[in-house]
Amino acid sequence: MIVLSVGMPRAGSGWHFNLIHDLMETAGYVDARVIREKYRLQGILTEVNCNIGVLSARRMGMVSLPALMGKDFVIKAHAGPSSSSRILQRLGLLRITYIYRDPRDAMLSAYDFGQRALQKGRPNAFSHLTDFEKSLDFVMDYVRIWERWMEVKNVHIARYEDLLTDYDSEVSHLLGFLKLDGRGQEVQKVTEEYRPAAAEGQQGLHFFKGRIGRFRESYTPEQQAVLKERLGGYLSKMGYEL
Repeated sequence: MIVLSVGMPRAGSGWHFNLIHDLMETAGYVDARVIREKYRLQGILTEVNCNIGVLSARRMGMVSLPALMGKDFVIKAHAGPSSSSRILQRLGLLRITYIYRDPRDAMLSAYDFGQRALQKGRPNAFSHLTDFEKSLDFVMDYVRIWERWMEVKNVHIARYEDLLTDYDSEVSHLLGFLKLDGRGQEVQKVTEEYRPAAAEGQQGLHFFKGRIGRFRESYTPEQQAVLKERLGGYLSKMGYEL
């Protein structure tokens, strides 16, 4: 069995992945990093958080081999669903979780993260987002991916804001989806380690500011009007106020 932890970039996806990864280790799942090394999947799964990238037939086929050999593990992605992911899900080889965030905060976080890296001379995947328009175009791609995941059945859906403000309830729902007993000592230890206050600053979780609604302070009224026009229909479906 593979648990696929998918998320909108800068939406707590690293936090969510590591929480799920460590929870599933309490149930005997193998560390995904061990799977990557043992089955020579370095070209498929990234070093940071074992991100598979696109859910292509080739990539999904390669990570399915250890699963077919009885290895259970957790991997990460930002991509949209594919025919391959749907097939593996129907076959019972893939269990999927998805986390998203207010796209206005996600795009601001991506821009800030990319520019900080650029200033340090270590550009990252977000450093090309040099202005408002590029950031908005970037996040619109992931809003469309959100829309596609909402159409897939039997996916556990979480919102970053809910995980941040109602952690216990959200973790309880997640444990039910993962079929884990929340009363177990090891499970409780993991859930405590990933509480928002404890998780902040942990390597690989990509926490920096993480505040809800920060876009309202950072974008001009004109920019917020553009966001309302471009994102308005999506925001209401996502559960956010315009």
